[in-house]
Amino acid sequence: MKHIVYLLVIGILGISCLQKVKDEQKESTEETSSEDFPFFIPAEKPDRALSAAVERNYDAYDNIRLEQTELYTQFKYTKLKGFDYNGGDGTITRRDPSKVIFENGKYYVYYTGRKSSVKPVGMSRAKESTDVIPSADWDLADIWYATSEDGFTWEEQGIALPRPPKPQPGWRSVTTTDILKFKGKYYLYFQAFMEASGLRGDFCPVSVAYADSPDGPWTHSGEIVIPNGPEGSWDQYSIHDPYPLVHDGKIYLYYKGDFDKRPELKPSKIRMQGLAIAEDPLGPFVKHPLNPVINSGHETTLFPFKEGVAAIIQRDGQEHNTIQYAKDWVNFEIAAITELLPVAAGPYVPDAFTDTKDGRGITWGISHFINAGGNWNHTILTRFDCDLSLDVDDQGMKGHYYQHSPEFHYSHGLSAKQKERIKKQTEELKK
Repeated sequence: MKHIVYLLVIGILGISCLQKVKDEQKESTEETSSEDFPFFIPAEKPDRALSAAVERNYDAYDNIRLEQTELYTQFKYTKLKGFDYNGGDGTITRRDPSKVIFENGKYYVYYTGRKSSVKPVGMSRAKESTDVIPSADWDLADIWYATSEDGFTWEEQGIALPRPPKPQPGWRSVTTTDILKFKGKYYLYFQAFMEASGLRGDFCPVSVAYADSPDGPWTHSGEIVIPNGPEGSWDQYSIHDPYPLVHDGKIYLYYKGDFDKRPELKPSKIRMQGLAIAEDPLGPFVKHPLNPVINSGHETTLFPFKEGVAAIIQRDGQEHNTIQYAKDWVNFEIAAITELLPVAAGPYVPDAFTDTKDGRGITWGISHFINAGGNWNHTILTRFDCDLSLDVDDQGMKGHYYQHSPEFHYSHGLSAKQKERIKKQTEELKK
């Protein structure tokens, strides 16, 4: 009997000790969990102290995983068929495409087109330009257009909008157009040059033409619809890349300005983007009081997304290589950071003009490559594809980075001046 009691006591003590060990292990685990960031990242922000970087992951972005972020994508590029460039000698250029639209059972794109007998002399030699010798790649240009059945093979239809007679806005060159469809009519907004680019800079306002059909004929309004700002303002010289969308029954036209030009700095200019709003496509347009509304980006590329608007911001500025979002169409925040963004992109935006409150995003468009074949006077159109769509989940577009070849990196090598500087620094160390 005593033996049985003894065994019971030992068993109870053993269970008690085991429970104590388990409790201590549990407390230790809880302490560790409260102190260490968990291995599996919580979908909701943990109730603990976080570094600024991790906290930003929860507060600044829609998703903590990049591949699950709707406004993150990589971009894929495809050569277009149907365009001849005269061997890339610089006498033919196609650049700065508009948004792609789908009408009459086919796709349409409009773009800056130049076909000159000689290549441009360059903006630094603009005084040598004439009525037949262009200064810049976009000088002495007209607005051309092409159509496609599939978005890969295109048929050039010719000039959509020629330069108007002097002294109408655009008599020197009409460039960087974009399209609007509004209440059954079509409108082409464009940079209206009245001097050769390079004489003073790249100075121009925005004008507009209109038609009853995407095939034209187009009628010049003969008016400046987005004027340059007053002296001393950020957009006093350049109103570039007009880009219209329809929101709240109005035309929201985004544009780029070049300013703060300082010859001692390279690059010498800052580029930001503004917004002008009108109830009628022919104006008057009122510039937003918060302009500039985007602090970076060389060209304008935007599309309705959910209730707001998204913007592809490539090249130039503190926030280049980002995709941004503004729920209110004015105050943009970074949604994602990516790479190899399309230059001068004109996406296919099916709901660009529907005044949607549920924008579905984009999956492809037309952009351009400058310096094609190593010739800075040779610019070509290209197709880009992406997944910035709520209706597509293409994980093949969601890779986190490109692995460039050594040759790609070596092509961005040191200049002779930089090599000389490094040589001198090494010689100083040896003294």
